[in-house]
Amino acid sequence: MAETLPPDRNRSAGKNRGNKSGKVADFRYKRPPQPDGRKSSRETRGKTQGAGRASPDLADIGALKPASHGEAYAALDLGTNNCRLLIARPSGRDFTVIDAFSRVVKLGEGLATSGRLSDAAMDRTLAALTICADKLQRRNVRLARSVATEACRRAENGFAFIERVRRETGIALDIISAEEEARLAVLGCHILLEEGTGPAVIFDIGGGSTELVLVEAGGEGTARVPRILDWQSVPWGVVSLTDTVGRAEDSEAARIARFARMKAMVSESFAPFAGRVAGAAGHPDIRLLGTSGTVTTLASLYLELPSYDRKAVDGLIVPSGEMREISARLSVMTPYERSTLPCIGQDRAELVVAGCAILEAILDLWPARRLGVADRGIREGILRSIMAAERQSERSLKALHKQRGSQAAGRPAR
Repeated sequence: MAETLPPDRNRSAGKNRGNKSGKVADFRYKRPPQPDGRKSSRETRGKTQGAGRASPDLADIGALKPASHGEAYAALDLGTNNCRLLIARPSGRDFTVIDAFSRVVKLGEGLATSGRLSDAAMDRTLAALTICADKLQRRNVRLARSVATEACRRAENGFAFIERVRRETGIALDIISAEEEARLAVLGCHILLEEGTGPAVIFDIGGGSTELVLVEAGGEGTARVPRILDWQSVPWGVVSLTDTVGRAEDSEAARIARFARMKAMVSESFAPFAGRVAGAAGHPDIRLLGTSGTVTTLASLYLELPSYDRKAVDGLIVPSGEMREISARLSVMTPYERSTLPCIGQDRAELVVAGCAILEAILDLWPARRLGVADRGIREGILRSIMAAERQSERSLKALHKQRGSQAAGRPAR
């Protein structure tokens, strides 16, 4: 369990549109007032209180009482393509997941061309967030943080949608910067870094953006969070890249040309980062770890799983050459052929090719022999942030009480 957090310089970077990055929503969730003034049945049964209070900064968590038995923490990640929730209870220096939710909502569908979130996409997302709000209420959640990423950062109506979510579900989403998104991803999955002495790149292929993070050289993944040396975020994810390039795949030649265009666009965006890390990439023991639906899907195909199995995929180490071969095969398949493959299905059939193009561009700039696969990331990073901050606050309070006790007894505190 991480005690310290990676650096998050210039936290105000990005389009936060009125929401300060780095806040924790400190309230128990309940539904907004019903139109007829009556409480919902869940509100009547659950004794939730304190909804609507302003959320404090992480540094202010010390004002809150320690978690009592049965209370939980929650992390919600609203991305460009997925809505994901994780609810956990502290377990020693780590946590135990007690509930989870994930749904493909395609919030950023069409955003690359229109600049706005569509009504259909917002309605789909609100339906998923309503389910999340119910879970947050039922699970006795005391501290939660809910974040929104690239789609809400880029959309003209992103902040208006955030306000609508708050009114209709009670969930206070925080539009975080790309840098904080990268930091949270590292915090959530660094423990899975392959053993080695060379530098490492951790990447997150999202729906609307991709984050690349260079971390310091070191041994195998430990509780200590590796220091971030450099990072870059580009506005290419599986949704934004697919929408920009288009979905025409009429012939094999068209599919090959489409994939090449995708890869070229991503490689051009990665060029500044690639230039800065070129020296580190020449180390003989470089390591690579990816967290995204793309890498977990390709890992499932590598293992020939009949259906997705998180336990088999999370922490897997795959030869990079094998991932390239799978990527090449997928890029020339028709959408229907891809949809029939286990672990892809209809939801990922249109988007996985863009993910493959991004992955290949990453492998070109950071040619590690093997690729680590993580089915964890931002949500786990949020949970670790909350818990680490609260432990630090508890230690500070104990030290303060000890000092006051010593002063009252007339002797200096040690």
